[in-house]
Amino acid sequence: MTETRQTDDQTDDQTDHRTPDAPSGDSRPPAPRPGRFRAHRAWSVAAVAFVTIIGAAGFASLPGLLIEPLHGDFGWSRGTIGFAVSVNLALYGLTAPFAAALMDRFGIRRVVAAALTVIAIGAALTVTMTEPWQMVLYWGVLVGLGSGSMALAFAATVTNRWFVRRRGLVTGILTAAGASGQLVFLPLLSWLVEERGWEPAALTVALAALAVVPLVWLLLLDHPADAGIAAYGAEGFTPKPAPVPGAARRTVQVLFRAARTGPFWLLAGTFAICGASTNGLVKTHFVPAAHDHGMPITAAASLLAVIGVFDVIGTIASGWFTDRFDARRLLAVYYALRGVSLLFLPMLLAPSVELPMVFFIVFYGLDWVATVPPTIALCREHYGEDSAIVFGWVLASHQVGAAVVAFAGGAARDVFGSYDVVWYASGALCAMAALMALVITRRPPAAPAPALPGGLDS
Repeated sequence: MTETRQTDDQTDDQTDHRTPDAPSGDSRPPAPRPGRFRAHRAWSVAAVAFVTIIGAAGFASLPGLLIEPLHGDFGWSRGTIGFAVSVNLALYGLTAPFAAALMDRFGIRRVVAAALTVIAIGAALTVTMTEPWQMVLYWGVLVGLGSGSMALAFAATVTNRWFVRRRGLVTGILTAAGASGQLVFLPLLSWLVEERGWEPAALTVALAALAVVPLVWLLLLDHPADAGIAAYGAEGFTPKPAPVPGAARRTVQVLFRAARTGPFWLLAGTFAICGASTNGLVKTHFVPAAHDHGMPITAAASLLAVIGVFDVIGTIASGWFTDRFDARRLLAVYYALRGVSLLFLPMLLAPSVELPMVFFIVFYGLDWVATVPPTIALCREHYGEDSAIVFGWVLASHQVGAAVVAFAGGAARDVFGSYDVVWYASGALCAMAALMALVITRRPPAAPAPALPGGLDS
């Protein structure tokens, strides 16, 4: 039997790889029929993951729209509302590494379907709340736990299992799905909040998450071996690994191993600043800050939706760049540019949307989560098979940073009557993150295997 070899073109365009049960003889994959193109199954799995993330993205679009209505309806302070949002963000991050391990134990499909159901239940229950602790429980705890299992660790797990080539690009596409969901939901939710109240908006988020569950259950495969094929760009077929028991124990063990390395703390630190300057600050407080300057809520929410448009472009481009350039330098550039833009923002807020604000929205949108593909790439470079769980812990730091600023931003507004100090502090933090990214060491490439006698390949 000859050794199986595939060219890059075969890897890119064919799906009919032989499974281990294929008859012996010629082990090459069968040639495709003339004139027929079949995309690799990995792309359809990525498409399902993309739609799933969009369906769950409503939960991330709503908090900034709730601050003013809840303050008006219940008289709750912005700090109190911000605390519930901070619990949501913190649990979103702290759940992510355990969700990655649970996906190794129970499969992607089961974990994601359960997470979407929990999001739907938590969002639906918010319409019954009358006390702040209920918002903390329903939105903070339930939606936080569910959304954490739908976090970027989900995208990292799908990418690691189904792709060997184009990982940076696919990571960028799946990361952009969150921004695409923001683009879909923000205008609708802001209109509902203004015209019908916040309760229909919360129910819309619940229904959107629930609607994606059948799609996940029917179409999202856990591993390429489930379809009898190799991963996209793989040299050959890889059997599906056995379920990994002790998901929680493994998650903590991976954390302890990673915590003994310098790159983990630098990645966690930079990503904490990333969360503080995006989800915690802009996504939570941009709409009320713009409203403070006389801008209508629908106009401010539309600007956030436009950020989502350019975020899709920027994140996919970042994935493409990550496949080709030094991820550390990309991170340094992204954080530096984000910091500069935030320093200018307080001067741009006005009752109407002026050209400088449009420029900020475009510029900031291109940078919104462009940091994710290079961060995942560095996790993969340093931590290999454990990279999805390590990234889950790095993402936890992202959400802790976001949670701190979600609460601190609301508290600062209550104390100072303005968000200006928070914008300036976040700009300074981004400058620090740019320097931290440059300090991350490169992992030396693995030494090549020694050649066999006679010049034969191993």
